[in-house]
Amino acid sequence: GILRVDMEFGISYGDHIPKAKEILQKIIDDDPRVLDDPASTVAVKELGDSSVNFVVRPYVKVEDYWGVYFDMNDRIYKILPTKGLSFPFPQMDVHLDRDAG
Repeated sequence: GILRVDMEFGISYGDHIPKAKEILQKIIDDDPRVLDDPASTVAVKELGDSSVNFVVRPYVKVEDYWGVYFDMNDRIYKILPTKGLSFPFPQMDVHLDRDAG
């Protein structure tokens, strides 16, 4: 009767990683549908091309899975920018060599 909700969120490289981790943890801790046991995970998963990517993995009862999944995406999208964190977008730098014929 328990499922783990697997989510990933990226922040910009210039953002403060410990602050982001603390905010993400608080968001899941504040949801009464998230179970205390097993403990949730908030961790840096990877240093991506355009972002620092976190995994957020709370545990919930089966019947709360989709509600928590959708609500977490909504809350995180709304809250992180208010705390000075930004969502990056893929970008590419192009350098032109004017001397190359």
